[in-house]
Amino acid sequence: MNNYKLLTPGPLTTTIAVKEEMLFDRCTWDYDYKEITQKIRAQLLEFAGATREEYTAVLMQGSGTFAVESVMTSTISQQDKVLIVTNGAYGERVVKMAQCIGLNFREYSVAYNEYPNEVEIRDILEEDQEITHIVMVHCETTTGILNPIDMISKLSKEYGKTLIIDAMSSFGGMEINVTELGIDYLISSANKCIQGVPGFGFVIAKLEKLKACEGHARSLSLDLFDQWKEMDQDGKWRYTSPTHVVAAFSKAIDELVEEGGISARSTRYQNNNQILRERLEKVGIHAYISAEKQSPIITTFLFPNEQFNFVDFYSFVKERGYVIYPGKLTDVDTFRIGNIGEIYEEDIQELCNIIEEYMGVVTK
Repeated sequence: MNNYKLLTPGPLTTTIAVKEEMLFDRCTWDYDYKEITQKIRAQLLEFAGATREEYTAVLMQGSGTFAVESVMTSTISQQDKVLIVTNGAYGERVVKMAQCIGLNFREYSVAYNEYPNEVEIRDILEEDQEITHIVMVHCETTTGILNPIDMISKLSKEYGKTLIIDAMSSFGGMEINVTELGIDYLISSANKCIQGVPGFGFVIAKLEKLKACEGHARSLSLDLFDQWKEMDQDGKWRYTSPTHVVAAFSKAIDELVEEGGISARSTRYQNNNQILRERLEKVGIHAYISAEKQSPIITTFLFPNEQFNFVDFYSFVKERGYVIYPGKLTDVDTFRIGNIGEIYEEDIQELCNIIEEYMGVVTK
């Protein structure tokens, strides 16, 4: 099997040490394993700038989408109404969840390359007094746009709404202080910026809000309240947990701390992203999202011309050691390159050399 590095928004390239943690089999009932779970929960709160008195961290089996759905199905009652802010496929996925669950909801949607408009959201909140919750994706990996979390936080506080933030691809790679922002539920996944592997997601929840959700869940396995109640006793998961993934994630957290914490990792990601955008711009490959709206996580690029063949380009790059992502837009041809994971400046420089070589060959 050929080795290559993933330039994707997760799963992503992990370290050898993280991979090695998965070589050992662990028992879900074992004290040492439950201690790993409790260690993870405590460290996640530290990363979020939260205290155990006000917040808790709940781990949930499955992909990040499972964790999002656990919040949607567990924290919004039949009497509530949720405003879902969308400008990408992952916000739209939350809308699909709301439809499947049978939630009372309203969608506020803007173009994929635009920010949600504060005045328009304010007008909705003024007009629709039934709204109790607001949901927004922080970093939309559809495009790489970084949505204005400060703005939505301010509005939720001003209007007294419960705030749910899908920080799937941003938490751990950017500073997010849930206490200062007043976020009630922040959702992320093991295989994103903390650089673990797929298998579970997690929710950082305000205790006061979570305790009021008992009995709301419309799913047995995704019941966030019951998962917290069981896990909070001694670290035991309700149902079989992904033991290998949990151990790998604990190691990934240790490596994040060793790197210098979230601020150091954020600097590395931002540097990767800046180099990538600047060098590809020089060979005629332009970013879809403007620089001021761009996250340091993943960048969407427009096809350079009508003759550009993504499958051929993808194969060319993969043969030289890197895997990128296809686009997720329907109205314009794009591809995506992530720069999170165990990826450093030398990797980005090498990738750009490969892309420059490809562009030189196909434009001759």
